[in-house]
Amino acid sequence: MRRFYVIAALLTPMYIYAESAQERLGEATAILKEIMATPDSSIPQDLLGKAHCVVIVPGLKQAALVVGGKYGRGFAICRRERSGWGAPAAVRVEGGSFGFQIGASSTDAVMLVMDERGMRRLLEDKFTLGAEASVAAGPVGRSATAQTDLQLSADILSWSRTKGVFAGVALQGATMRNDVDENQELYGRRLHSKDVLMTGIPAPAAAQPLIAILTSHSSAEAKNKPIESRAADALKDEKGADRTKTPAKKR
Repeated sequence: MRRFYVIAALLTPMYIYAESAQERLGEATAILKEIMATPDSSIPQDLLGKAHCVVIVPGLKQAALVVGGKYGRGFAICRRERSGWGAPAAVRVEGGSFGFQIGASSTDAVMLVMDERGMRRLLEDKFTLGAEASVAAGPVGRSATAQTDLQLSADILSWSRTKGVFAGVALQGATMRNDVDENQELYGRRLHSKDVLMTGIPAPAAAQPLIAILTSHSSAEAKNKPIESRAADALKDEKGADRTKTPAKKR
């Protein structure tokens, strides 16, 4: 019981001094900007170009005294098929862990949702990372050529940054859930994640810098272009001719 009170005391300041949703959105933007500013030690852009969604949790707190606890608030943002990156939805990350370190730490977490299964989980009220959606440590650097089979098959790839060190880490066991209170602060309504991520709701002004960074670091072919158009473009040569058709021989 004493351990519970110690952990509660360590985590309590996070609730008391929590900043506004707009300020936290600004933190998420700054984190992604800083991470992507150094290509050799950032999230590979080819992975970002393929991701369905991105989740950023600034200052994920962890306190530990044999039994530890995690708590963090952040944002998920997904691609809209015909209009690039959409509006962000607020999320909470909560969960317990077992360890033997006494103390508290703060970690910035970034996750890429790589497939539709992971995206469906994100639209639920809550899900557990590693149990209901597979999670693997993401590769770091200019490209994702160093991916393992585990990474290629994972629903979610994850990274963390603690004290300036950015590395791939599998965030197993934490629970991610909707944060309707934070959504109400951003949108004026208690919205579920799917009401934000899967609709055409306009992004708040505070989200525009984050959307701009994601767009600038995503693959050029994915920017504001329908999937059908991208597929058609892939079949054309430099002059716009259909690659699949063989020119008729002159007689």
